[in-house]
Amino acid sequence: MGEKLLTVAEVATMLNISRDTVRRMFITEPGVINVGPSHGASRRYRVLRIPLGVLNRVMAAREINHAEQAGRTEQ
Repeated sequence: MGEKLLTVAEVATMLNISRDTVRRMFITEPGVINVGPSHGASRRYRVLRIPLGVLNRVMAAREINHAEQAGRTEQ
């Protein structure tokens, strides 16, 4: 069995952010599965599945960036 796949709604709940923010954060991340848009759809529609490993990688990178930025402002 493969790695656990999370929905946009699940990630949004876990991180306490909006679904739109999750989509923007993960749409271009390597490893994220983009199931949409469906052909013939009248509106832009994306269905993403975010592997747990990708979520962990992105969150770790964000923590490092925040720590680096905090270090710059203290100097």
